[in-house]
Amino acid sequence: MRFIYPARLRRAGPDEVVVSFRDLPECLTSGRDESEALTAAGDALEEAIAGRIVDGEPIPRPSARRAREHRVAVPPTMAAKAALVLAFRDSGLSRVALARRLGVDDKVVRRMLDPRHATAANRLHQALRRLGRELVLESTAA
Repeated sequence: MRFIYPARLRRAGPDEVVVSFRDLPECLTSGRDESEALTAAGDALEEAIAGRIVDGEPIPRPSARRAREHRVAVPPTMAAKAALVLAFRDSGLSRVALARRLGVDDKVVRRMLDPRHATAANRLHQALRRLGRELVLESTAA
């Protein structure tokens, strides 16, 4: 899954550009201009994904971008966490079973699945591989 979501920008006043995401309706932010609004959009998107993880809500697949929409990527660390959470949910494993598969304590797995806890990218990559997934980072044009 690619964690790049289409965003709609609209001017709300002379010094405010509002950003919304149709795939994540709870995710709204703004900035003084388009550049500032798009920077804030990445932060807001990260928080929306983290909130869905914490609340156990689904993380939607990004819709196809429509005309005049911008593509906003979830920051890499949160995208890796979200990928792990989705793979874990799909696996049907318990945290304890995943911990056994990874050869770590279940507290380590709990932290890996916690969007607010820092986890090394190589650890997320290894966990995803054990769940039959591959973590791939790519650079895209905005």
